[in-house]
Amino acid sequence: MRRVVITGLGCVTPLGVGTEALWSGVVAGESGIRPLTAFDVSSYGCRVAGEIPDFRPDDHLGLREVRAFARYLHLGVAAARLAWKDAAVSPGQIDSDRVGVCLGSSVAAMGRAADDGVTFFQKGLSRVHPMFPLQYPGTVSSEVAIALGLHGPAYSIGTACTAGADAIGIAFAQVRSGTMDAAIVGGSDAPIFPLLFGSFDRMGALSNWQGPPERSSRPFSADRTGFVLSEGAGVLVIEAEEVARERGARVYAEMSGFGATCDAYHHLAPDPEGVQGARAIQLALEDASLRPEDIDYVNAHGTGTPKNDSTETTIMKRVFGEYAPRIPMSSSKSMLGHTIGASGAIESIISVLAVHHGVVPPTINLTERDPACDLDYVADGARRQTIGAALSTSFGFGSRNAALVLRAAAQ
Repeated sequence: MRRVVITGLGCVTPLGVGTEALWSGVVAGESGIRPLTAFDVSSYGCRVAGEIPDFRPDDHLGLREVRAFARYLHLGVAAARLAWKDAAVSPGQIDSDRVGVCLGSSVAAMGRAADDGVTFFQKGLSRVHPMFPLQYPGTVSSEVAIALGLHGPAYSIGTACTAGADAIGIAFAQVRSGTMDAAIVGGSDAPIFPLLFGSFDRMGALSNWQGPPERSSRPFSADRTGFVLSEGAGVLVIEAEEVARERGARVYAEMSGFGATCDAYHHLAPDPEGVQGARAIQLALEDASLRPEDIDYVNAHGTGTPKNDSTETTIMKRVFGEYAPRIPMSSSKSMLGHTIGASGAIESIISVLAVHHGVVPPTINLTERDPACDLDYVADGARRQTIGAALSTSFGFGSRNAALVLRAAAQ
């Protein structure tokens, strides 16, 4: 099987547009969480979110497409264009017939569909957008393929909070096996709209922190109260190593392992025993031909909900045993909030950059130690260290678990 490398990165997140804004922000421990402005939340328990500042969809799409499509697509196409530009693929360097697209989304166009439904019932058929049928979840992958002129398969993955990680892993397997030579992979979600926000708020899943907004997302801290809902997209360009080397591409890191399982336990809650979550990581390590002690950094799912964070700690102990307390482990959601289907992709980008730059990003807002969360969550600021291999974990609604292993690029 072929080796697979990462040659391009693109993202739009609550820290801004582009990977430079993302990376500089997470290394500095900056928060992208602010008071929510999209709609009135005065009656809600949670009043903060991770909205993207200064994002202009018409910088990345034509006005017709901006009007026709949902925000998650705006974000996804923007991130894909940034990643493709970063990979610096010149025309003819890679056969477009052998470049695929595989993108994940959980919420997809649900917000746009809700708004359009209200418009239809209030104002009638004449106000229905004729392109409403294209709000189906698979639109983002096909629109990215159209935007970049890519003729390989265009897949859309809808596996809740593991969607971005699953999309990367599925395409990784195809590039490695030779089905494709390269792929645009990642995830995009825009879940900040009243119906979904209100549902999560009623569920009690969102943070009800009453202090400064930037401190609302508190993974692994004993005083955590829930997650912060955010929007964003993260996209990577992956290529067969020989294809990348032949065209002289800059390589960030190697994609080397993927594992996925299902707890088959509950619609929303993780299995507190963490057996299948641990198995997903073990499968990813086996896929990468690595031992647990070869992992130098873990980018945790770390949502800030009481059950998720303690279960993830249990999972790490199952996998790493006595080595678990020695592995630096951080939650990017402490700064970004939870971008749902995009989270695994954005966190994979952070993991790639951690490997590439030799820096472990911190977990912010961890101010009160929880006996159930007793590992090294890098609460004292970013650390500079060599990272030979990193693990990125994702856990999602429907009992889903996914894990990706990234390694330093061969010199």
